[in-house]
Amino acid sequence: MTDELEGLLAKGERAAFHGRPGDGVGPLRKAVEMAHAQGRDDEATAATWLLGVNLGASGRYGSALSALAPLLDDPGDVPTRRLFASLAASTSASVHRQLGRHQAARELDERALELAGEAEEAVFDARLGLAADAVGLADVDTARAELATAATLAAGRVDWWRQRVRLNWVRSEIALLGEDADEAIAAAEKAVVLAEESGAPRHVAKGLLFLGVSQLQAGHAGGAAGTLRRAATLAESLGCLPLLWPSRAMLGAMLAADDSEKAAKPLSGARSAVQSIAEDLPEDLRQGWLGRPDISVLLEG
Repeated sequence: MTDELEGLLAKGERAAFHGRPGDGVGPLRKAVEMAHAQGRDDEATAATWLLGVNLGASGRYGSALSALAPLLDDPGDVPTRRLFASLAASTSASVHRQLGRHQAARELDERALELAGEAEEAVFDARLGLAADAVGLADVDTARAELATAATLAAGRVDWWRQRVRLNWVRSEIALLGEDADEAIAAAEKAVVLAEESGAPRHVAKGLLFLGVSQLQAGHAGGAAGTLRRAATLAESLGCLPLLWPSRAMLGAMLAADDSEKAAKPLSGARSAVQSIAEDLPEDLRQGWLGRPDISVLLEG
């Protein structure tokens, strides 16, 4: 691998997990092109997956799915291709979950699990994805079972900071589904602390979003408002539209009960983020996104 290609991949990985996802898009596009030109298929595959991660984290969902699609083609028996096909399926599933397409996400996570083989990180991603899919489908028993399997895989892996953060996100989601607000708060707080210790601001922002929702369910409106403001401010600084719009939407809805003028700015920001996400989607997904009950209520408000 040339030093330049290695540097481009490193920039893309840092942007995905420790910085602004949008900053990784340009370097990774260049890395994909360079790796293909040099006949370095493994590096091209890794760069393509990271490109999909960065695009999805930025809210460029249509572009992310397009970037990842080639990795989902039949990988044959090549271990590296099967690994990244699994990771790409999990990442694509995450995009569909964010769009509210939980059944489509489940099908992709099932494929990810099939492709993962014995690659533990890929198996983890697929299992945790299946747990999150089950939350979206209100299937609590499946969610808990898949979460337990994922947690077993992560047990003792102190180097798996990302996986442990995500475990706590899903723990919080399952607790919210079961109306156990205290457990949801505890899991979200753990996610925030671990993400902060790991220097992962995007993961901090998502943890704060879960924490704010959990505080709201627990009846701690004042604390929830402050937490959601932090989540929105951090998400905006990172250019992470998938975290920005719900943080601002919930904050605006809370403020609207007492002061419509104060609610106007966060609600406007939420609508702008939702529209920006829609602009990057193909027509069929765009219509489904804009037609979601929570999105249509936001846009009509």
